[in-house]
Amino acid sequence: MNDDLARIRALPIWSGPVEPVPLHGGLSNQSYTVDDAGQTYVVRLGRDYVFHHVIRERELMTARAAHAGGFAPEIVHAEPGVTVSRFIDGKPFSEADMRAKIGDVAAIVRRFHDEMPCHVSGPGFIFWPFHVIRDYALTLSAGRSAFTGDLPGWLALAEGLEAAQIPLPIVFGHHDFLPANIIDDGDRLWLIDFEYAGFGTAMFDLAGIASNAGFSAEESEALLGQYFGRPPSSDIRRAHAAMQCASLLREAMWGMVSALHLDNPGIDYDAYARMNLERLDAALDAYRTQFGKET
Repeated sequence: MNDDLARIRALPIWSGPVEPVPLHGGLSNQSYTVDDAGQTYVVRLGRDYVFHHVIRERELMTARAAHAGGFAPEIVHAEPGVTVSRFIDGKPFSEADMRAKIGDVAAIVRRFHDEMPCHVSGPGFIFWPFHVIRDYALTLSAGRSAFTGDLPGWLALAEGLEAAQIPLPIVFGHHDFLPANIIDDGDRLWLIDFEYAGFGTAMFDLAGIASNAGFSAEESEALLGQYFGRPPSSDIRRAHAAMQCASLLREAMWGMVSALHLDNPGIDYDAYARMNLERLDAALDAYRTQFGKET
């Protein structure tokens, strides 16, 4: 941490001495707030995590594009391993907030999907969760993870969940809709953290919102209806329920891969993985009860 603080203090953008304050909540990056000349900023530190398909140059491009589109705070400085953005004085969403403001969430997600392609630049990146799951399985096997014996079953499960998906228009998705990545300033919602953003299917964002916030079937139905502008068909409901399971499997495997490659004080990645596996068991039970066993 001392090296981080020294690096932040040495950034050339400050008008005088600054004192970074840790901003807690991130699972894989270190962030700090800095007050300077009457303004507050967020300094985010992070390197490329190829094992998570995270490339900081692409993340920076997306953050700048998201600001241009009116979704995210302005990036005021960037250099390798460091980005500095304006601080949003607001409240990060909780799971309860996600459930209470389904209409607002659906609206900003739909607008993000529709409008971001006008602002992004450079080589395109596709996020397909089933590819991520398969690649994570290779990483876990090579790293001799304690979960290696479970991989064949999870890969078979993922194959069945992938088969339940339906064709949808390609959109530019966020792909990491944990509640805390939405901030409410009292007047509007903001989006942050674009590590996994790229082109893909809207269904992953819609499923991630539901699975990460513990939506009921009725809340998921409301989210889908608000997003698509009409009551969801049975195929949409089935694909969404299957993608919720895939989202939780991918999140659990994210924790397993992080346990192999990351070491952030106070973060128990194995416990995070097991928590998401428990959520997966519940989601699978609900999915199979309503739609039958995946094929």
